[in-house]
Amino acid sequence: MILTVTLNTALDITYRVPTLVPHASHRIDEVAERPGGKGLNVARVLAALGHEAVVTGFAGGPSGEVLRARLAELAPVDELVPIAGATRRTIAVVDAVSGDTTQLNEPGPLVSPAEWDAFVATYGRLLDGAEAVALCGSLPPGLPVGAYAQLVRQARAAKVPVLLDTSGEALRRGIAARPDLVKPNADELAQLTGSREPLRAARDARRRGAHAVVASLGAQGMLAASPDGLWQAAPPAAVRGNPTGAGDSAVAGLLSGLVEGLDWPDRLTRAVALSAATVLAPAAGEFDSGAYEKMLGSVRVTEHAH
Repeated sequence: MILTVTLNTALDITYRVPTLVPHASHRIDEVAERPGGKGLNVARVLAALGHEAVVTGFAGGPSGEVLRARLAELAPVDELVPIAGATRRTIAVVDAVSGDTTQLNEPGPLVSPAEWDAFVATYGRLLDGAEAVALCGSLPPGLPVGAYAQLVRQARAAKVPVLLDTSGEALRRGIAARPDLVKPNADELAQLTGSREPLRAARDARRRGAHAVVASLGAQGMLAASPDGLWQAAPPAAVRGNPTGAGDSAVAGLLSGLVEGLDWPDRLTRAVALSAATVLAPAAGEFDSGAYEKMLGSVRVTEHAH
């Protein structure tokens, strides 16, 4: 079983419009409503890859009820912890002509100390059966900024490989707890290290505590810095579509590759192919399976000198 943690879950609503025009009224062609948040997206992709996936985190209020009802229709197992506050909603507006997406994210609910304690107990129980765990996304209000650092240390004590995918101070604190893998994008990595040069920044992130670093570089693919070496993997061409969730699919690729014992080049190939195939799918947590299979044979992997 692979465990994913989403402390700030969301009910994802995607609108597709013929053309998005500022200051104008729009007729919506298509509406999709799905359980969201980075870890839930990761779990859905893991399940599609054939892995048992369990999701935990928080859900509450009417939007949380809808999220859990939608999640019950899907493969991941629901171990979300109920809270009094309402789960946030995210709105993605997709321009059908350009493929560009405008994202509107509500703030998360306030989480009480008692609700956090209930989550920590649930997390500890679930770690007992986990092959790996992903800690994903932002922290909702009320949680300590070192929450992820605490969860990383708990996973390491249980000897469960842990991947951290967050940003800002939560990433800075979390990386000091020595996670097995962090997966920032280029901007998050630059914010953490102060360097815009990805290779230098990835090495710096490892010195700060991460065992391995995989950086998402957009159209340039992904860069991995690990004790075993340095690699960069890129798709054969830029892919246009809805990028929401592409990074989450990459996390699923990395985690599934880890538990299957794949080497780093194969893990990166899977992560890049899944990420590109997600851009071609209508919503986060999904990927175009045909495009994914084609991409697996065309992703370019380059090894860098240490």
